[in-house]
Amino acid sequence: MTRRILVDTDTGIDDALALLYLAAQPDVELVGITAVYGNCVIDDALKNIGHVLRLTGRASVPVARGASGPLESEAHIAHYVHGHDGLGDVIDDRRMPDHLLDETAADHLVRVARTHPGEIDLLTLGPLTNVATALRIEPRLLTLFRSITVMGGSGPFPRPGLTDMIDANIQNDGPAAREVFAAEATRRLMVGVNATATAITDESAVEALTSSGTPTGEFAARILATYHDFYQLAWGRRISPVHDGLAAALMLHPEWIAASVTGPVNITHDGFATRARVMRTASGDPVAWPIDETPDTIAVTAVDTARFLPAFLDSLIQGAPA
Repeated sequence: MTRRILVDTDTGIDDALALLYLAAQPDVELVGITAVYGNCVIDDALKNIGHVLRLTGRASVPVARGASGPLESEAHIAHYVHGHDGLGDVIDDRRMPDHLLDETAADHLVRVARTHPGEIDLLTLGPLTNVATALRIEPRLLTLFRSITVMGGSGPFPRPGLTDMIDANIQNDGPAAREVFAAEATRRLMVGVNATATAITDESAVEALTSSGTPTGEFAARILATYHDFYQLAWGRRISPVHDGLAAALMLHPEWIAASVTGPVNITHDGFATRARVMRTASGDPVAWPIDETPDTIAVTAVDTARFLPAFLDSLIQGAPA
């Protein structure tokens, strides 16, 4: 069965790797991509989409311009992670997509969902501003998509003494995330930083991509090396988590989900971090305060990385299918 997928992305380094992964899957049809601010400004997000689509022979995929900032505040752009252009400042020939639509990202999301109800999966890799805006136009939006997979959130609460990585996608627009997790959905999967932090690429991955001799492999190596530049300051090693690529893979391969929990998701803010959490403690108990009842979300808590990582790297090397 061909999986028809619409991607909403802020097209930083890990987003680009996720798009490369999807383009390499012979049973995936990219029906559209909507751009949003986050890892870079909106124009760079669009140029990065255009670059990846041309590199993978998918230049005809329609692309729509989305939000340049969150619903209620100013945009925070992660130049310190993804470089000023979103791809580590190592790519020279980025251009706008060949098929850039006149309609907005929110309008495109609504039109596609209404035209093809139950047929298309939505994958979100950035702040949820575009999706929340679309929900204000069409409150049934997430029931019209076959599923929504959100790269974002932090799963249930961690064990005492532990914490999760910062989740930039939720941090950038908590109000939008609240609307998305409160909406009725056919199936909603959260691939949060609690899960993505366990799927790690190291220097051996960069070496394999560099020596692959393929355009997609060499491109992936260049941008992944700059991702390691940032994350080495977190762990003292040249490694990085596969955030968006893991979300894309688990959307296609739910059998790679080793464990998950299901329950209502609320947005929390402790004065420092804004998070989307399943309202459960690490032991499965309810949290200590009254919650907002929301429709269930499936949150990934463990991943079969032994199956995921080799398949992911092979796809980056392979590029688009013949």
